[in-house]
Parts: sequence; structure tokens; C-alpha cells
Amino acid sequence: MIDPFYKDGLRFSCERCSSCCRHDPGYVNLSEQDLEKLAKWANLDQEAFIARYCRWAEKADEWEYLCLNEKPNYDCIMWDGGCIAYDARPLQCSSYPFWLSLVTDEDWWEAAARDCPGMNKGILHDREEIDRHLTRRRAEPYIRRKVSEEK
Repeated sequence: MIDPFYKDGLRFSCERCSSCCRHDPGYVNLSEQDLEKLAKWANLDQEAFIARYCRWAEKADEWEYLCLNEKPNYDCIMWDGGCIAYDARPLQCSSYPFWLSLVTDEDWWEAAARDCPGMNKGILHDREEIDRHLTRRRAEPYIRRKVSEEK
């Protein structure tokens, strides 16, 4: 088995610049664990939380994924001078930038680092920690439903 490019760890320290939370369209996908934590944070049942803060986003794989809404300017619905749900933020947010899509290939990591001032700087995160993020992501799949053919 070939070692991943991050075998010696990767440096990252969030500078709370919010560039990953604002200005550009995107998807913050939610798992059951994320939904439970966020609904508790908002003091709402899950159905009410979904109605207030979420949307179903259709993707190319013919599934719709439950995602946090965005504001008209593409800021995350949870952003207001910073993340208002920081302690309950989804795994996608708390595990950034240790996403499979970014740590599978060094070129993807370096491309993301051009937009994130905290990447390649600060705290060294070892391979075991990065692998724990990836394992947890697999253990907490996103909420999705099959796209209806009636649309």
C-alpha cells in the first residue's frame, strides 16, 4: 500500500477568515448526527430545523442531499459575523480541510491552500488525526433521498 502524501502530517490552523463560509455558492451537507446537534442548538425539533435552515440539493448522482441554506449573497445561513452555531457546526465544517477530496491528492490540497490562509501553516496534524477525520466522515453519511421522477 502506498502512503498518502500526508504521511508526515499537514499543517493547518484556522484563521477564522470565514472564506470557506461566505461569498461563494456551495453545499454544507448534513449527516443525521449533524442534524441532531444543530436542531438541539436551535432548540427546534428536526422537522422545524429543516424547514428553517435547510434545503434539498440535487446532485449529479440522482440523489438530493440535505444541506444548510445559503443567504442570497451565498453566505452560509449560520454565518453572522462568524458562525453562530460554531460549537454545533457540522462535521463538514469542523473537519475542514481534512476532507477526502482534498487529502487524496497533493495537487487538490495545494489548490485549496491558495484560497485558505490557514493551510500549510500553524499546527501540524499527524496522519492518525487526519485518518480519524476521514473515518468519522465515512461513519456519518450524509442525509439523502432519491430524486423524484415526478419533478
